[in-house]
Amino acid sequence: MSVTAISPIDGRYAAQTADLAEDFSEFALIKCRVRVEVEWLLFLAELPGVTDLRLLTDEEQAYLHTIASDFNPAQAERVKEIEQTTRHDVKAVEYYLQEKLRETTLADTIPFIHFCCTSEDINNLAYAQMLKLGMTQKWLPLAHKMVDRVAEMATAHRDDSMLSHTHGQPASPTTLGKEMAVFVHRWRRQLRQIESLEYLGKFNGTVGNFHTHSIAYPDLPWEELSRQFVERLGLTWNPLTTQIESHDTVAELAHALVRFNTVLLGFDQDVWTYISLGYFKQRVVAGEVGSSTMPHKVNPINFENSEANLGISNALLTHLATKLPISRMQRDLTDSSALRNIGTAIAHSYVSLHATLRGLGVLEVSPTALARDLDPAWEVLAEPVQTVMRRAGVPDAYEKLKDLTRGAGITKEALREFIATLDLPEDDKQRLLALTPAAYTGLAAVLVRHVEMHKGLD
Repeated sequence: MSVTAISPIDGRYAAQTADLAEDFSEFALIKCRVRVEVEWLLFLAELPGVTDLRLLTDEEQAYLHTIASDFNPAQAERVKEIEQTTRHDVKAVEYYLQEKLRETTLADTIPFIHFCCTSEDINNLAYAQMLKLGMTQKWLPLAHKMVDRVAEMATAHRDDSMLSHTHGQPASPTTLGKEMAVFVHRWRRQLRQIESLEYLGKFNGTVGNFHTHSIAYPDLPWEELSRQFVERLGLTWNPLTTQIESHDTVAELAHALVRFNTVLLGFDQDVWTYISLGYFKQRVVAGEVGSSTMPHKVNPINFENSEANLGISNALLTHLATKLPISRMQRDLTDSSALRNIGTAIAHSYVSLHATLRGLGVLEVSPTALARDLDPAWEVLAEPVQTVMRRAGVPDAYEKLKDLTRGAGITKEALREFIATLDLPEDDKQRLLALTPAAYTGLAAVLVRHVEMHKGLD
């Protein structure tokens, strides 16, 4: 951890986000640019119609692949040195590749590095690869791990009766497992949407019209070749753009992440509240301090940390989603600086996932606290009593129960005395008399099956 880092992502949270550097750092961006440039040179060499570029030997192809696959931070520093002169990051990559080929048998192919390309042809494909790899290999596995952990809690506590709270007031009982299952169901839906996103790429020149392509080799099917090249990189071809790829993919991903983050933020707040009510206890971790002056404190810091980072992530993601798809006419450069923050936005979400997982790891359910609030709450049975009364045609059923219970609560004895006076069929009366707050959970436990049927399916 660097104590001189300005961003907590590279400082305080560096240990949690270090693996994201492979996909979202400046080094990762340069490496992806190198790969795109190398793949384009290899692609051109395969085209019979590009008559001025010879076929490459197996050894030459292997060397080019190695330049991309073995690219390391020291080589990225060399690119940055070149950029100090060019003042252009993509041109620096082109010159770096020229250096790598100049003293080899590939020297004659140097004119075809960055051939017919505009910088955005390289950048949009590099960013798309970064996003796809970072999401599929890093963020999504961690998100699934967190969701699966809550799903396990839902199953384990499917029958644990708990007093609900609507508007912060006692409401119809539920089970702790069912309330956990609600979040799992919501997260899995968002994860399916994230996993189904396309990562678009364009490769069509300065303002998207294949100008130089059609002049250099007018007989080649450049639209089809562009599609083949983009798909060769594992991306979805965007056939119609200005100079820039429109960034709708990034906006879609950002919005989807905001939705997932928002559900997680709600979960963090609910668990925090359940901890404050005592429904959850937190196991004490040796050596940890909850307060600098109050020795007894065991604070829900992991859920608070998660909530804070989710807010920052959502703020950045929301800006990127609404800014990036807008570019003045055929191109302006505001997307360039904005895009550099996509890794930071995802990293704050990643930190939140780690924090929530840590918090879940020390939670224990307190049956005593659940019973403490639920067992005396006989007023919640006003709902089933008035419902049965209405079904039986008893006049003013709701009003009678409201007068009996609203704002005052009621004891077990008082409720049963009231039920005994009702003109109801005997089986209905006995069913109501047998009810307890803990038993009045409806189908809550059964509903948990929606997250148990199949991992990843609702």
